[in-house]
Amino acid sequence: MYFTDRGLEELEERRGEEEVTLAWVADRLREYVDAHPETEGTVEAIATWLARLDDPDD
Repeated sequence: MYFTDRGLEELEERRGEEEVTLAWVADRLREYVDAHPETEGTVEAIATWLARLDDPDD
């Protein structure tokens, strides 16, 4: 188990039943980066990866 799995497990336990839009997720990620600008590169990489999941060229 990776250390980050703890946060992912908490997210799933606390909010796993909710339905949200990707626009909502993007807004929360923007808020997070605003509060933690040092994470901008990582958040950008995750967002790009999610955006391109079904792109056969990536």
